[in-house]
Amino acid sequence: MEKEYQVNPFTRFHVDAALVTAGDKEKFNSMTIGWGTFGTLWSQDVMIVFVRDSRYTFQFMEREENFTVSFYQDKSIHAVMGSLSGRDVDKVAKCNLHPVFTDNGITYEEAQETFFCKKLYVSKMDIKDLPEEVQKRHYSNKDTAPHYMFIGKIIDHKVK
Repeated sequence: MEKEYQVNPFTRFHVDAALVTAGDKEKFNSMTIGWGTFGTLWSQDVMIVFVRDSRYTFQFMEREENFTVSFYQDKSIHAVMGSLSGRDVDKVAKCNLHPVFTDNGITYEEAQETFFCKKLYVSKMDIKDLPEEVQKRHYSNKDTAPHYMFIGKIIDHKVK
């Protein structure tokens, strides 16, 4: 891929936040993520995101070949998409988002930037192998479900 990305990998997720989306036209879900990274792996441009198996979006991430990661200027989108479950609420309607379905995944008209990814690898993180300070900070509350790491090859990139 010969694209130039204007991304600061050290702030893009924890400062800007993002939505990860997976599914199909009939049923899909999005959620806010704060953990992710960009890089090169196996001679390919990749994005790595982390999703707990307790999250509704996980079943779509696990099932589908592709997923998207998109960024927005309106931070209220992240508050809704990160605090409510798509099992119970139509978060897309609540945020007044307009889905865009492509062959490479699902994004929204409102997205400032979207990365379309083809899933290459999935691995369950083993909490006991994490540093103690990470365990205490991120896995000591009632939701101790582990995160899964999804590595996706960036196959398309759209900027508004």
